[in-house]
Amino acid sequence: MPRFNPGDLIPNFQVDSTKGKVDLYQLIENCEKGVIVYFYPKASTPGCTKEACDFRDSLQSLQGAGYTVVGVSPDKLSALEKFANEQGLNFALATDPDKTLMEAWGAYGEKQNYGKTVVGVIRSTIVIHKDKTVAHALYNVKATGHVARIRKLLGIDS
Repeated sequence: MPRFNPGDLIPNFQVDSTKGKVDLYQLIENCEKGVIVYFYPKASTPGCTKEACDFRDSLQSLQGAGYTVVGVSPDKLSALEKFANEQGLNFALATDPDKTLMEAWGAYGEKQNYGKTVVGVIRSTIVIHKDKTVAHALYNVKATGHVARIRKLLGIDS
């Protein structure tokens, strides 16, 4: 399973989202410093809700620091729209129902779940620089505390 490392050139993607069609390269062009793409297993589940709400609550400071956020899951667009509305999510949630994007980005495959090897979405976050290279590639992250870790990596919090 391919995984990104800092310095890797990131490929473009175009996917449907709660904010219309998302084109990664266009997002990068329209932001000051970069884009944060995070992958999560399922909308409206406890861990994914916690992570999404943490991004929601941090979005103003992330945008103030020059970053845009996009969440990606295999959920149908209708489920993502419901999730975004219920939680007041103020950033794009993209749909990847066939998991093609997730597989290409190393966010889908074998993982450990309660001591067993299973195949599924690997909770991951990729921070992309303005020059379309990877700044940070974080795989197998925990939902709780993850956004705070990103904020520290980006120098938003000391």
